Amino acid sequence: MMELVEFPAPQRDRFGLPVASRIRRVFSGVPPSVAIGSIMLLFWVACAVFGDLFVPYDPYAEDFLAMLTSPDALHWFGTDQLGRDVLSRIVVGSRDILLVAPLATLTGVAAGTVIGLVLGYFDGLVDAIGARLLDTLMAFPFIVLVTMTLVAIGPSNLTVILVIGIAYAPLVARTVRAAVREQRERDYVSAARLGGENACAIMFLEILPNVRETILIELVTRLGYAFFAIATLSFLGLGIQPPSADWGLAIADGYGFLTGGKWWVVVFNSGAIISLVMATNLIAQGIGAFENADR
Repeated sequence: MMELVEFPAPQRDRFGLPVASRIRRVFSGVPPSVAIGSIMLLFWVACAVFGDLFVPYDPYAEDFLAMLTSPDALHWFGTDQLGRDVLSRIVVGSRDILLVAPLATLTGVAAGTVIGLVLGYFDGLVDAIGARLLDTLMAFPFIVLVTMTLVAIGPSNLTVILVIGIAYAPLVARTVRAAVREQRERDYVSAARLGGENACAIMFLEILPNVRETILIELVTRLGYAFFAIATLSFLGLGIQPPSADWGLAIADGYGFLTGGKWWVVVFNSGAIISLVMATNLIAQGIGAFENADR
């Protein structure tokens, strides 16, 4: 007589659904580009937070007997001109750029959102003057404006955050202004006016929630630009300063050795920057596609 084999029931959580089904349900509506970009970004966040726990070497320890060693079994990414392990420095070097870039981006997006709300809601002289000022500020190339300002006031993490934030504000304000001008003609805004709500309440309680997708896309997109801008400024000596293991500084230090075939310092640090920019671009593209699909 054949015996019946009992298989264990699928693991269920406290809501009564299998765990695997709940995971699929959570991620079913997430665009693939957002998922991939988020994984890449979270990887670098984990490196920034927990990097000291798993780096193979002290990222600041100099070894003059192992200067510019090519990648091998001991040093997977090689060593730099002072014998420091490149892999360890890349992992720990993510810390400063992942602190400065988000703060600079949040500063610029917050300021630009407020300016865009005001200019988009109020018509007439306020909008006309504000729009002309935005056009004037945007006429200056971004990197030139930031570089000139940092040369004048001196580089530091705080000044980089403030300068990039101020430079981003007109760009964000222009986008938010256009979105607000579209929303202010909607019926819910007219109803709010008839209900006696003041301008601040309408802008921040009524219109702002309806342009949040636009602001979110601007935030993620500008974050990617901030990563690249900060690395560029560090390469020029105007961004994050030594003794940080910043990637832009590492590229500047290793750039002169490229002609001698010592490529690994520049290539691996450049790859780290590219991966961060790609991650934010993937997230922004996915959010934009998701927003367009809902319309």
